[in-house]
Amino acid sequence: MPGFTALDLARFQFGFTISFHIIFPAITIGMASYLAVLEGCWLRTRNPVYRDLYHFWSKIFAVNFGMGVVSGLVMAYQFGTNWSFFSEFAGSITGPLLTYEVLTAFFLEAGFLGVMLFGWNKVGPALHFVSTLMVALGTLISATWILASNSWMQTPQGFEIVNGRVIPTDWIAVIFNPSFPYRLAHMSVAAFLATALFVGASAAWHLLRGRDNAAIRKMLSMAMWMLLIVAPIQAVIGDMHGLNTLEHQPAKIAALEGHWENTGNEPLPLLLFGWPDMQREETRFAVEIPRLGSLILTHTLDGQIPGLKEFPPGDRPNATILFWSFRVMVGLGLLMIALGAWSLLLRRGEALFRSRAFLRMALWMGPTGLIALLAGWFTTEIGRQPWVVYGLMRTADAVTPHGVPEMTFTVALFVVSYVFVFGVGIAYMLRLVRKGPQEHEGDPPEGVTEPPPDHKPARPLSAIDDDVRPATARTGS
Repeated sequence: MPGFTALDLARFQFGFTISFHIIFPAITIGMASYLAVLEGCWLRTRNPVYRDLYHFWSKIFAVNFGMGVVSGLVMAYQFGTNWSFFSEFAGSITGPLLTYEVLTAFFLEAGFLGVMLFGWNKVGPALHFVSTLMVALGTLISATWILASNSWMQTPQGFEIVNGRVIPTDWIAVIFNPSFPYRLAHMSVAAFLATALFVGASAAWHLLRGRDNAAIRKMLSMAMWMLLIVAPIQAVIGDMHGLNTLEHQPAKIAALEGHWENTGNEPLPLLLFGWPDMQREETRFAVEIPRLGSLILTHTLDGQIPGLKEFPPGDRPNATILFWSFRVMVGLGLLMIALGAWSLLLRRGEALFRSRAFLRMALWMGPTGLIALLAGWFTTEIGRQPWVVYGLMRTADAVTPHGVPEMTFTVALFVVSYVFVFGVGIAYMLRLVRKGPQEHEGDPPEGVTEPPPDHKPARPLSAIDDDVRPATARTGS
C-alpha cells in the first residue's frame, strides 16, 4: 500500500481483527447473563414467556459464541507473527495471564456450554440453571483475565526488567494494576448495555411490524429497564476511569480533550467540538463552555491538567482521532440515558409498546452500544500510543520486521476473509432475530421422553432450528 510502512499495516491489521473480535465477546458477556436471568425468572415464576425467550436468545448466543472463539484464536496468533519483539519483552506477563484465561474461563465455559445448549430436556432444572450460571460466570472471568493483561500494558507495575525482558515480581500487583478495576467495570457494563440495546432493538423491530405478543413486550421491557438503570451507572464509572487515566496517562486525557496548554491560572473550558491540529499544535474551530472542563476533569472550578505541549512531540498520541472517538462514545452514552428516561415516561399504560417514535429510536439505537464500545476501545488503545507497554516499550520497537509487500498481502487477506466469514455469520444471526421467539419452544414432543433410536450426537449449530423464517411466513399467514 503506497504511503504506509510495515508498522502502519501491522497496527491496522491488529486493529481490524480486534475490532471484529471485540463485538462478539461483548454480546457473549451480556447475553450469557441475560440468559441466566431469563432462566432464573422461569424457575421462580414458571411464566412460559421467560422459557420461550430463553430458547430464542440461546440460539443467537450459540452463533455469537462460535464467532467469538474463532476471531479470538486468529487474533492471538498475531502476537507471535507481527509483534514478536513485544512477546519476547513482555511475554512472561501477558503469556501466563492469557493462559489463566484458558485454564479457568474457557474450560469452565466448555464444560457447561453443551449442557446449557442441549440439556434443557435431558437434565434436571437445577443442573441446567447451574450450567447457564457457569457459562455466564465464565464469560466474566474471561473478560477479567483479558483486561488484566491489557490494563497492565496501560499501567504496568509489579515487575522488574532483567536483560531487556520484563520479569514479574508481584502477581497481585500485576493483575490489580491501577487501571484494571475501572477498565473491567467499564467494559463489563458496556457489554450489558450493548446487549440490552440489541435486545430492545429486536423487540422494537417486531412491534413496528405489527407482531405484538407477551414475549416481544417482555424483551422490550427488560431491555429498557436495564438501559434505564445501567446507562447512568456507566457514566459514573467513566468519570472514575477518567480521573484514574488523568493520574497515570495525562497525555491521553490532554489529547482527547484537545487541550494544548494552560493560560496562567485560568480554569479549563470544555471543548464540545473542534479539530485538533497536530502540526499547528492547536484545536481549530473550537466550540467551548467556560470552566466546565475544570469541573469535569478535576472536580474543581479552577483546576488544570497538563497540556499536550508539556509532552515531547514523539510522546503525544493522535489528538485528532482521540478527540472524536471519545465524543462519539460520550454522545452515544448520553443518547442511551435519554432513551432509558423516555422509556420510563412511557411505562404508564401501553405507550411503551405503541409509541412508534420511541420504537423507531429504540430500533436505530440497536447498534450504538457496539459502536460506543468500539469508540471507547479506540480511545483507550490509540491514547496509549506511541507505547505498546506504557512508558516501557514503544510500538515501533515491538513489531516484527516484515516487509511492506508481505504485510499488504496479509492485511488484504484478513479483510476479505473476515468480511466474508463473519459477514455471513452476522447475517445468519440477524435472520434468527427476524424469526422472533416462538411459544412452547424447547418442549419435548408430546409422548417423547427420550431420544429416538436413530438419534445422532448433536453438532454445535444443531442447537439452532434450520428454518429461520418468521412464524408468519412458515404458517402462510
